[in-house]
Amino acid sequence: MKRALILLAPIFFLFSCEEKKEVDLLVMNAKVYTVDKDFSIQQSFVVDDGKILEIGEFGKLELRYTPKQTYDVDGKFVFPGLIDAHAHFYGLGLQQQKVNLTGTKTFEEVIKRLQSYQKEKKSTFIVGRGWDQNDWENNDFPTKDTLDILFPNTPVVLTRIDGHAMLVNSRTLQLSGISEQTKIEGGEIQQKNGELSGILIDNAMSLVGKIIPKPTKKDKISALKKAEETCLDYGLTTIDDAGLDRATIELIDSLQKTGDLNIRIYAMIANSPGNVEYYLKNGIYKTPKLNVRSFKVYADGALGSRGAALKKPYSDKENHFGAMLINPKKFKKLAQKISQSPFQMNTHAIGDSANVVVLKTYDSLLKKEEDRRWRVEHAQILDQPDFNYFSENIIPSVQPTHATSDMYWAESRLGEKRLKDAYAYKKLLKQSGKVALGTDFPVEEVNPFLTFYAAVSRKDTSGYPEGGFQKEQALNREEALRGMTIWAAYANFEEDEKGSIEQGKYADFIVLDRDIMTIPLKDIPKTKVLRTYINGEQVN
Repeated sequence: MKRALILLAPIFFLFSCEEKKEVDLLVMNAKVYTVDKDFSIQQSFVVDDGKILEIGEFGKLELRYTPKQTYDVDGKFVFPGLIDAHAHFYGLGLQQQKVNLTGTKTFEEVIKRLQSYQKEKKSTFIVGRGWDQNDWENNDFPTKDTLDILFPNTPVVLTRIDGHAMLVNSRTLQLSGISEQTKIEGGEIQQKNGELSGILIDNAMSLVGKIIPKPTKKDKISALKKAEETCLDYGLTTIDDAGLDRATIELIDSLQKTGDLNIRIYAMIANSPGNVEYYLKNGIYKTPKLNVRSFKVYADGALGSRGAALKKPYSDKENHFGAMLINPKKFKKLAQKISQSPFQMNTHAIGDSANVVVLKTYDSLLKKEEDRRWRVEHAQILDQPDFNYFSENIIPSVQPTHATSDMYWAESRLGEKRLKDAYAYKKLLKQSGKVALGTDFPVEEVNPFLTFYAAVSRKDTSGYPEGGFQKEQALNREEALRGMTIWAAYANFEEDEKGSIEQGKYADFIVLDRDIMTIPLKDIPKTKVLRTYINGEQVN
């Protein structure tokens, strides 16, 4: 008997070797935050054909699989690929082709950047973005006077950082047909001493948009690739682009199919009659890297430019309430049309007045509906009773760095009482069960670790304020990570394919140089991404 077992041993050994499955990749010696239901931590996993095949201990996986490639993480930290639930991916790329005015501390600095740009480019039409008068010593809106002197014959269009206001010169106003008598619904053409100041708010900007030179196809492709490069370096594997037209969506699709664009895009369709008609007729469009199943609608403007629609006047501007960018009756009609389709509706709402219009409309249409997951983008300022409308079917999609950027001046706009129910992420989470987290880049920085840091600490990167801004609204680290992964995936109807490191899901994951779940809060913004993987392939 003993002799028979000895003779059979090589046969058993050969059989066990034959049973080992060949796979593409084995990731080992890691601290893997799976972000599964139990928030379990593992040490190794196997990837094959672009998906997670199995997760567990290295010794057990080694016995079962023969990897074509083994990645020893050397004790570093692995997380699911990060999802930015609200950003402007294409806009980020285009901005890099314009005059960058982000971070300017005075209007004089804006002028210097314009002069430097024009000296180099000699452009016949100057377009810039990123100024924010709230960062200047003089917080008043600038005027066109200096632009008229320096650029009398060249159109100049300078969009505020939030995308809801712009400063233009007289040449631009002339070409756009804007005069002191021009009227616009859902916006404002500001005047000073009876003359146009050059400031246009919200819908008024569309009058100028018609004359801005359109980017070429080459410009668009360059913008998309540049934006991808930036995002992948920060560990972002899926971007929810909040407002794309059909032509850009189709360009993204073509680049993804040829392998020229690897990042996954959740495309919110820009609300224009042509876009709405086309996609409602043709239905949801889904590929492994592109998901087109939602419409992006603007209810109001932004708080920084006093365009957010408030129930009571702004504290720092008498009898000024902001403005709805879409008539409430038109909004409800559009919502009814979308509710009769399988599409999701994602509405930008900043002010408490805009939020209640959106929430009541959603609630009236979705009460008898299951699993529609309509989103309120920003959900920034809410009246106390209106929190009750949120649920797993009406999801808040918020951007934590807005709180730490706006905290310096938000109280002057809202007053102390209203501020208490603004940027209230913990309260929104308790009501809805999930929050999707994003950056709103290029309004804020692309860096998702600033999102994580702001959500948890409620401080800016200097550590201000010491106790955190309205710290009771901070998320804990697990909540913040879920908001940037599995909850963001849920908000996109994609939780079965991404958002966690689990069997059967896409092998989208990142490797970090430090453990953001345990390090001191102040060190989180220093986090570096060592590698980014999409479909099990390294992309940065």
